[in-house]
Amino acid sequence: MLVLVVLQYQIWFGKSSVRAINALETELENQRVNNTSLEERNHQMEIEVLDLKNGLEAVEERARAELGLIGQDETFYLIVD
Repeated sequence: MLVLVVLQYQIWFGKSSVRAINALETELENQRVNNTSLEERNHQMEIEVLDLKNGLEAVEERARAELGLIGQDETFYLIVD
């Protein structure tokens, strides 16, 4: 009977218990979701890097959006509300 109690204790509360395994499975699923989102972000960044390496349009677009640059033959208009 004592052996049965010890084994039951180990199954439910020990280092490799059912609760510990469930917690690890939950943590694993959370990590998989996180990895999926990071893989998608990496893919988008890879596409952006290739676009920046291969064409000037992406560089020009970033310069306009982030730095407010305009071309030589363009006129800048500022509309104030």
